[in-house]
Amino acid sequence: MTKTALITGAASGLGYEIALLLANDHYDLILIDIHEENLKCTQKHIKETYGNKVDILVKDLSKIDVASEIMLDIGGVTVDVLINNAGFGLFGLFVDTDWKRELDMLHVHILTTTHLTKLILEGMVKQGSGKILNVSSLAAFQPGPLMSIYYASKSYILSFSEAIANELKGTGVTVTALCPGPTKTGFQETVSADSSENKISFNMGCAKQVAAYGYKAMLRGKSYAIPGRFNKFLAVIPRFVSRRTATSIVRRIQEKNRETV
Repeated sequence: MTKTALITGAASGLGYEIALLLANDHYDLILIDIHEENLKCTQKHIKETYGNKVDILVKDLSKIDVASEIMLDIGGVTVDVLINNAGFGLFGLFVDTDWKRELDMLHVHILTTTHLTKLILEGMVKQGSGKILNVSSLAAFQPGPLMSIYYASKSYILSFSEAIANELKGTGVTVTALCPGPTKTGFQETVSADSSENKISFNMGCAKQVAAYGYKAMLRGKSYAIPGRFNKFLAVIPRFVSRRTATSIVRRIQEKNRETV
């Protein structure tokens, strides 16, 4: 029987690339994004290239209880693979940044990701199989001045994913947190023009390669995956210095990249 995968943030970037990998493996797809035109283009491309069944849902994942809406819309379809990819960033001092935008980020990264996982996980456990990939970030491993909410929310995704991965041992269901470094995706377009995310070219990952790395890690049932040797090195640095030092280093990097523009 054909299996079904649900991907959020599927119209571009990592979500799009992972959707192509799933399509190549003959999954039926449910693609979710806020950008309707891009979503329709993705749907058309996958249908014409792979011949898969592709349903789309145009959803604002920052809305309260949108996960319940999604479950109603898919009408009891069994989801075999869940990709929680949707997200965005915001740059600036916390005292100056826009609270509405930060609230939306918290809803997308934390509330919707958690709720959708909970709702779909029940069916996976009942059938004794399933895979979940939650897109976190290298940012999850340390505090991030000038992108405080983004770093904190990605840390939540990593911690949450590792915890439930442990709880699910022996059920046939696995959970993987993908923690990429800077990656060339539409993410850069959603961050403030001052953000270092818009400026860094050093260590910038390719979305296709990052997606393939995360996809393989998910298939293997790894609890987390960090693409790139240098990113693996950066992830462990906070273990060897004080948290205060790690936080100061991130602050200097953010400010330096802003000044060099």
